[in-house]
Amino acid sequence: MSARLCVALALLFCAALTWATGTGDDVLARGARDGNAPAWTIAVASPPGWTRDCCTYAQAIGVNAVLYQGEWSGKPQRVMVLNVWPRVLPSVAAEIQADRKRYLQLDPAGKTTSFAVRHPDMSCEASVYEGSDHVDDVLVFCDPGQASGIRYSWSMAFDDGDPTRRALLDDFMRVVMASHYQRAAAPADAR
Repeated sequence: MSARLCVALALLFCAALTWATGTGDDVLARGARDGNAPAWTIAVASPPGWTRDCCTYAQAIGVNAVLYQGEWSGKPQRVMVLNVWPRVLPSVAAEIQADRKRYLQLDPAGKTTSFAVRHPDMSCEASVYEGSDHVDDVLVFCDPGQASGIRYSWSMAFDDGDPTRRALLDDFMRVVMASHYQRAAAPADAR
């Protein structure tokens, strides 16, 4: 093989390995220092075919980031939503309990179930909401630890009979499991 071909193959392999392991700059959302909470980033590689947005559609709907397929429709179905907030409640279980209470107040006929998520880096727990409007939501709360000063969630809504539900949930859980909190470095001029 020629030296150029070997170099090209090596670069292609490194690029594929970087995407597969998420070691590139996959930062999806950033937050500034807020009181005792240090500046932070949430990083995750997007599944193939998903578009990342932190600054246009996400800001318009008041969230930190979204991942979506195809063109932005403005509808919540098939959109992965990342929300980050300062930690206030004592635990992820308390976050889920408060969210479940709000959900059932809005949809008393809705059904909820919860299950543990074995994230490799932090405590996470999921809720599935089956709405009387035939739109279901999956929501995963994660706690990157007391020192982070934050909690975050990933959520996604889908129509009850969506034939691509399984594939959507698979991509969603891959994103949840690959998400990483990192304390952001302070800007050089901060003292």
